[in-house]
Amino acid sequence: MRTVLAGTASFFLALGLATSGHAGSRAEEILQRFENANQWRDHVMVVAHRAGGLQDGKRRFAENSIAALRDAIMLGAEMVEIDIRRSADGELIVMHDSWLDRTTDCKGEVLGYTMTELRKCRLAVEGTGDVTAEPVPTLRDYLSVARGKILVNLDNKLETADLVDMVALARAMEMEEQVVVKANLWSAERVATVKATMARVGRGFQFMPIMADDAVRDPAFVAAAGKAFAADAVEMIAWRGDTEKMTDTGGPLFSAKVKAAAVRGNWHIWVDTHAIVNKPGGYLSGGRGDELAVAAGFPNEVFGFWAERGATMIQTDEPRAAINWLAANGYRVPYAEVAKPVASVAGQAAAELSGQPTN
Repeated sequence: MRTVLAGTASFFLALGLATSGHAGSRAEEILQRFENANQWRDHVMVVAHRAGGLQDGKRRFAENSIAALRDAIMLGAEMVEIDIRRSADGELIVMHDSWLDRTTDCKGEVLGYTMTELRKCRLAVEGTGDVTAEPVPTLRDYLSVARGKILVNLDNKLETADLVDMVALARAMEMEEQVVVKANLWSAERVATVKATMARVGRGFQFMPIMADDAVRDPAFVAAAGKAFAADAVEMIAWRGDTEKMTDTGGPLFSAKVKAAAVRGNWHIWVDTHAIVNKPGGYLSGGRGDELAVAAGFPNEVFGFWAERGATMIQTDEPRAAINWLAANGYRVPYAEVAKPVASVAGQAAAELSGQPTN
């Protein structure tokens, strides 16, 4: 495993997976592809944004919910992205906004509620307004369901120093190899600062740089940053301004030189096709985002476009549509282990969190 500040890769591969109880699991199969990009350039991995809770016009699941996580696992997504905050009494929870109003049936700031009080709040499906039976999940809840099945990308909504507790929790659960953390990089000074911070977090976890083409355009910097962190993936942002036309090249971070750097460094090129609130479609992907792929019905101009420009990881609000199209068009290589169907109803998830028996 090429984990940040992990010493030798072989040591942590042997120590991490051999002792974690995940040997032969779906997570191990995914890790093998994640950590060996050059062996899997013919396979595009799918990352479910906010666990895939914004699918189908935000109508299927509550975002960042256990129900959405279960669906992503059932679909065969390789990773889910979730957002981390704290309760008033310091518990790490999965929640995007600093306020509860949009995503739950409660009102007010997250920091105004203890974990006991948050357990009484129920997640809501944004597109329909339906309130589910699922309470606000803790990070521990979430990792427990993900264990051995899928990788988890933590979008830290707290201070960088809070990563220490997040990684410590994953380590205590013997899941640090399944957890990916990330930070924006744009200069040599920033690389040094983040590297020093990561050293304080500890060893044995995955770190991913994020780069945006409004600040990073030099392939040499991309290559150097990837090497500095022994990255397995680099998240690329191809900005789309409010009046710019749809990209026809992918921009500077999807150039031939960057693709060559990815091959030399053996890391994945990651693109974001998911939407941003109050921004035009494809704001993070040069106009070629989920809206064009699903709402407008042109998946080839999104999923196909980015795959042909070297992206081997796509973060999307539409994991079902992405996986189905990529598989049908030769961009997915089947796994040896086929995941069993997993119930994704919010009621079952809520029952499990509360300790009640489920069918």
